[in-house]
Amino acid sequence: GYLVPVIMVGLIAWQWKNLRRLTSSTSANFWGLPVLLLGVALFIAGHRCGQARLAVGGLPMILWGSALYLWGWQVARLLFFPLFFLYLAIPVPEFQQATTRLQILATKMAQWGSDLFGVDTVVRGTKIYSAGDRWLPLEIDEGCGGIRSLMALIMISSVWAYIAKVPLWKKALLCLAAFPLAILGNMLRLTSIFVIAEYGNPEFAANTWHDWSGLVIFYPISLVMLMAFHAALEQGLPWRRPKKKEVRRQIVGQEVEAN
Repeated sequence: GYLVPVIMVGLIAWQWKNLRRLTSSTSANFWGLPVLLLGVALFIAGHRCGQARLAVGGLPMILWGSALYLWGWQVARLLFFPLFFLYLAIPVPEFQQATTRLQILATKMAQWGSDLFGVDTVVRGTKIYSAGDRWLPLEIDEGCGGIRSLMALIMISSVWAYIAKVPLWKKALLCLAAFPLAILGNMLRLTSIFVIAEYGNPEFAANTWHDWSGLVIFYPISLVMLMAFHAALEQGLPWRRPKKKEVRRQIVGQEVEAN
């Protein structure tokens, strides 16, 4: 959550040249005023109700409405995602309550993944027991249920989709891919904990490896899977640009088809 404003500023800086070019050639748009006033109303409501979420939710509207009013739609279009990206830093209680379902799903998938490595486990609620009593019971708590990793991967995938030079529908698919990839990556992380506890040091697995496995396993695997999904959408590596010969062949092929 603390990284969201930093990323927001970084995305605006990434578009800075285009923004400076457009500010000199676009005109004001009075439709920005209703958006600006709505943001101000949310800020006032948040102050009156003591709800900081409403105040923060009104800030992107104030900034984006001001940009739309002062510089027009072209500038506001480039600023829409960076400014409203701030919404990812606002905790939503209804979304956080989904942790219970994610805990149950993560527990079942971790048991299934452990079975693949020959680790016999017994599940009781959100606790996983060793069938051979080789390690103390481990519970899949709210943090390990995947809500934190899911939010982090949603943040990464949305920025990835925004920067990627692909059509809008592919950007939407890249954002939605965060959900299955987060669940799969979290399953692999939890499975590694149970495998190490079974065949290695249970204390190390439950403490040191539990704390560091997110950086060592979850994020690298999730990012590789996200890149693979992007490559599948592009039918090749995303950063690979066609060579000049290939471009010429495409042009010649189009001319032949036209003739």
